[in-house]
Amino acid sequence: MEPTSISTRPSNILIVDDQAANLQVLVEILKPEGHKVRPVPNGRLAIGAAENDPPDIILLDIVMPEMDGYEVCRRLKERADLAEVPVIFISALDDTAAKVKGFLAGGVDYITKPFQPEEVVMRVDTHLRLRRMKHELERYNRQLEELVREKVREISDSQLATILAMSKLAENRDDATGQHIDRTQLFCRILAEELRSNPQCGCEVSQTFIDDIFHASPLHDIGKVGIPDNILLKPGKLTEEEFEIMKTHVLIGAETLQTVRDRYPGNAFINMGIDLARAHHERWDGNGYTGRLAGEAIPLSARIMAVADVYDALRSIRPYKKAFSHEKSSAIILEGAGKQFDPVVVEAFKVREGEIAEMYRQMNGVQS
Repeated sequence: MEPTSISTRPSNILIVDDQAANLQVLVEILKPEGHKVRPVPNGRLAIGAAENDPPDIILLDIVMPEMDGYEVCRRLKERADLAEVPVIFISALDDTAAKVKGFLAGGVDYITKPFQPEEVVMRVDTHLRLRRMKHELERYNRQLEELVREKVREISDSQLATILAMSKLAENRDDATGQHIDRTQLFCRILAEELRSNPQCGCEVSQTFIDDIFHASPLHDIGKVGIPDNILLKPGKLTEEEFEIMKTHVLIGAETLQTVRDRYPGNAFINMGIDLARAHHERWDGNGYTGRLAGEAIPLSARIMAVADVYDALRSIRPYKKAFSHEKSSAIILEGAGKQFDPVVVEAFKVREGEIAEMYRQMNGVQS
């Protein structure tokens, strides 16, 4: 049986301090947060407890008899099964040298005594979230590698269904309906089909291109799995700092797919998935993110996805806005030609907007 995921069970926190009063304070701070808290009074017992039941995070005092926190941390990091467990040092030592020594020993953070409950809770929660995200990304990498390990150029229907399901796992964190992927898939195919008949793009848009963008488009937002919930699901406007973190989803997605391309460099499907993940927020005028690409330097697949993605976002309810009508959404898309969007792709949208609007209506049961 597989071990329970740390995202579906109470977090296992090991606290190490030779002062019983400090242990009690930390237990009283963290246990009400729903964590499993295990206090131990010295380094030797801490190593044994970690070996018997590896924790999700360790809060470790520095000044202790027999074995100080630095040595405990170094010994833990020597074990393969414990090396990735984050260690937060807790100490009354607040000089820079002590903190640097803690980081060199393998610690990820440092909390100074006396404890401030809010700080302890927030720092522990931050590192638990980071660890969960890392595990999720590793799991995605393994799943993606399995999907393309054999005959990747002849992807079966079952493989495509699995890719779609994986992408929906990322999407469903911020789209309760789970239909954004389905709609943008169809919008991309409609736009690509229209572009195929356009002499400005016909040489690049083949039937293979149309098939690839339809099947690869669900991968465009897969990097959102690495964005914290408090940012991804925030109902109001993001701060500048939060928006910078949100932008990283394009790099997380591209880097995740890059691990697959390293093994299958010639696969057009994976290459298009990387282009979509990395460049679907680039703008025709060069003011997008994160590569600041402009014009035809942006892959055509990403230029198509930009229109499909924005149209669907405008039509859909979001935590920060109501759904727009087709007329208002269409006007925004048309106004963005030559600025946010490739004018040729916008022209394709204009030709097929009636079909796109009807498809959205049918999939969502809306009146306009």
